[in-house]
Amino acid sequence: MSAPFSPQEIAAEGLKPEEYEEIVHRLGRHPNKAELGMFGVMWSEHCCYKNSRPLLGQFPTTGEHILVGPGENAGIVDLGDGLHLAFKIESHNHPSAIEPFQGAATGVGGILRDIFTMGARPIAILNSLRFGTLDNARTRRIFSGVVEGISHYGNCVGVPTVGGEVYFDPAYTGNPLVNAMALGIMETPEIVKAGAIGVGNPVLYVGSTTGRDGMGGASFASSELTDQSMDDRPAVQVGDPFLEKSLIEACLEAFKTGAVASAQDMGAAGITCSTSEMAAKGGVGIELDLDKIPVRETGMVPYEYLLSESQERMLFVAHKGREQELIDIFHRWGLQAVMAGVVIEEPIVRILFQGEVAAEIPATALADNTPIYHRELLPQAPDYAQKAWRWTTEELPPCDGAGIVVGGESLSWGAVLLRLLDSPSLASKRWVYRQYDHQVQNNTVLLPGGADAAVIRIRPQEPIPNVGATVFTKGVAATTDCNARYVYLDPYEGAKAAVAEAARNLSCVGAQPLAVTDNLNFGSPEHPVGYWQLAKACEGIAEACREFATPVTGGNVSLYNETLDSEGKPQAIYPTPVIGMVGLVPDVTRLCGQGWQGAGDLVYLIGSAGVTLGGSDYLALVHGTVAGQPPRIDFEAERRVQEVCREGIYQGWLRSAHDCAEGGLGVALAECCLGGELGAEITLEGGDGRWDEVLFGEGGARIVVSVAPEFQALWEDYAQSVLGEGVWLLGTVQATANLRVFTSNQDTLLNVSIKELGDRWHLALERRLTL
Repeated sequence: MSAPFSPQEIAAEGLKPEEYEEIVHRLGRHPNKAELGMFGVMWSEHCCYKNSRPLLGQFPTTGEHILVGPGENAGIVDLGDGLHLAFKIESHNHPSAIEPFQGAATGVGGILRDIFTMGARPIAILNSLRFGTLDNARTRRIFSGVVEGISHYGNCVGVPTVGGEVYFDPAYTGNPLVNAMALGIMETPEIVKAGAIGVGNPVLYVGSTTGRDGMGGASFASSELTDQSMDDRPAVQVGDPFLEKSLIEACLEAFKTGAVASAQDMGAAGITCSTSEMAAKGGVGIELDLDKIPVRETGMVPYEYLLSESQERMLFVAHKGREQELIDIFHRWGLQAVMAGVVIEEPIVRILFQGEVAAEIPATALADNTPIYHRELLPQAPDYAQKAWRWTTEELPPCDGAGIVVGGESLSWGAVLLRLLDSPSLASKRWVYRQYDHQVQNNTVLLPGGADAAVIRIRPQEPIPNVGATVFTKGVAATTDCNARYVYLDPYEGAKAAVAEAARNLSCVGAQPLAVTDNLNFGSPEHPVGYWQLAKACEGIAEACREFATPVTGGNVSLYNETLDSEGKPQAIYPTPVIGMVGLVPDVTRLCGQGWQGAGDLVYLIGSAGVTLGGSDYLALVHGTVAGQPPRIDFEAERRVQEVCREGIYQGWLRSAHDCAEGGLGVALAECCLGGELGAEITLEGGDGRWDEVLFGEGGARIVVSVAPEFQALWEDYAQSVLGEGVWLLGTVQATANLRVFTSNQDTLLNVSIKELGDRWHLALERRLTL
């Protein structure tokens, strides 16, 4: 019997010819249109990770603090004292490229649902964003729209957006990255799982109505962007944050009744995903009647019901006999709630429509027993990387204490610093975070822009047994990090550096790193170079997470982040494995920001002396070169430096702490000055005379701290006992409004006013957005 679908129709669902043959084999027949669509979305990379799953198995996923690891809607860690934190990161890249506002907004809505589906109240949102350069009008439109979408949804739903990162590079011109992370504190005595249980238990559809928006979004997210992608606007969902706020409250109230057996967000692939995953995880089946589903549009057919990604919808399995109790709760919150199906013994997903079976598929065929591709890894690094690794500083013009000549232009080191601070990637993101309500819920301890990581005070919503009226001083810190240029040059080392920087940022506010959620943004794994980047980055993440004892609790894989140009050639983004990390703050009254706190405080650099200009912002922005080998991470040095920083904060010796990252020591010192609106006088050793390397070289395990003079002896004794010679007294914080840096011979390297630094740093985004 010939296939009822043409090759073009099969390909339109995102399926390969051999995958279609496998579907026929599994069903013992050809699928109908609805079933073909269900396989198309569930066998997409976005849903089943068919190219990345073999690589994810190497991640450490268990540990002392881990309560829930990969496989559920969100990971959960134990904070002690009966407090549990749920957290997760996910991408909404392609929708944001096509419809920036709604793409970003629904990305926030989706990640929040992953949190409260577990029984946790969302307490914070972070994001990790990548765009092309702001001299491009389309990039400016996408950037503004994404920020507005994040702001709109988070502000309206009442969850503070407290941190994140924003970078700009030509590599993301056609394909921006929008990764959203959320945190929540468990409010239910039991963690709500997704696996359906109890044959005969009713299946409830709750939340919003179903329409045709978001059709095929999972498949859309698993293919390259082309000139015709604007035609895919129906694949972009439309969100309603006010309805989601009601959904949060209704779900948390429903979970506390004990009447909910399991719950699943309807995210990517909508009804198809929620029914098949709940059934597969529970080892049972689900029968669902589409005629019971509340709709917002008329004339919908099963294919549209099953592939719709309308937002703010959930699927519950209720304990039999208690379904009306739950329905009443949702109706009281003004939401839809209907009994639409039942848990069945046969492990299938059976979809009914107008009294007939519209689709019937084994649940595991959709959810977990999906295609897996074991791709061959390149035997050696690709040519582009090997060529980049051959770069050395000998290719740079000579320099001295006065500066450097670049392209015939003489640049002082002060001018170089100003150029770096004016770069949108390094500049202040004030224009972004001022649009976010970062203080709603009144638990934000460190505000955006003030520290290397966000810190949220933990306030239990309910009395905790055996703890009583104890005053809670605990907090949770969170960050998102990835230097994609490092990963592009060396995926293995760059991915290790991303984990190390995340841990370092948490340590700079006094937090103990606990666990990781990651968002792996890459190009096509079907290209040998793309797969090499993905495989080596996963290897680096796995090693680093083991070294820092920060297991991976889940995350998201976003592949095919490529733009097909007019000639059909794929242009991939930089490989960008974003690390979202959370840490425990033992006492929120003992924290550090990055800004200087008082004139006379002593400025130290702790950590490694080793830096490189390979892969640095200085090399890219001043010399127009992306080359070299990025910094190598010394795990033992990282652990010691971070331990010293955390202990210094907890003891009250440190007044500020700031990671030396992009832009090196020079940019870090400038940011400390700008954060505290105080100057500094710094003396540096010259090394081999390459002052650009001293000022702007980058490396791991390096933190700038300031210490009150009365604690100098205590601090130095402790820091030197752990770090040995890795403690350098650089100078002092000054009331004068200048950053002055001298050589050991007291020659001036740079002398720039805080006002001039601030004009470049604070206004860099605004200047470009008003072009």
